[in-house]
Amino acid sequence: MTKFTTWDGLELNYRVWEGEGVPVVLQHGVVADTNANWMSTGVVGALQAAGRTVVSLDARGHGRSDKPHDPARYSWESMAKDVRALYDELGFDRVVQVGYSMGGIISLLVAAADDRVERLVLGGIGSGVLDCGGVDRRVVELSELQTAMGDDNGEAPPLAMMFRILADAVHADRQAIQAVATGLDTRPISGVADIKMPTLVLAGDNDPFAAEPERLADALPNGTLAVVPGDHLMAVIAPSFHTALVDFVK
Repeated sequence: MTKFTTWDGLELNYRVWEGEGVPVVLQHGVVADTNANWMSTGVVGALQAAGRTVVSLDARGHGRSDKPHDPARYSWESMAKDVRALYDELGFDRVVQVGYSMGGIISLLVAAADDRVERLVLGGIGSGVLDCGGVDRRVVELSELQTAMGDDNGEAPPLAMMFRILADAVHADRQAIQAVATGLDTRPISGVADIKMPTLVLAGDNDPFAAEPERLADALPNGTLAVVPGDHLMAVIAPSFHTALVDFVK
């Protein structure tokens, strides 16, 4: 595990598993971190078994990275700039970018802005990217996620409380996650049609946050779709998720 100072002075944690080929850079979902989203689910192991170099970044506010409680330190653009700053830190000129949930939206923005991304994988997201500015607010509002992370969370709906349970399980800083949920804007993600590299949309068949994944895949000029068993938390564990990911990044 290593830290670097990103573009606005925060120290962010990342981990590298050495291998061969174009590096596969992983960006996790909200509340989670490198261990919860990628290591404990078997994703890193599957990529290592395929011989790939793997890099995973703990997003600001998450894992072992700095966790400011100021919502102004969080936005989709700032998190995308962090990923690009990691490319600079490691001297990468070609990458495969992989993101899940929040990390999928971040990865989409990275790919739209950085021609170092030659292949892209978007997991755990679907038509919400097109219709709702990234987070599918038809499923959960960011305000509900803010409530779930507070001490008085009785008004939070069950899907928002799922993230509270996950936060406590991974010992997340709930005040930082509240700040993340407050800082993320809800403007529609633009430029999807300009993402020309091969892109895999990888969705669980029972994942409400990845509704209508075929619409997202169809909106991408070079998009393909793989649907695997599972909901938002379990799809990433499915062996078919690992197989689809490894086959695509080869």
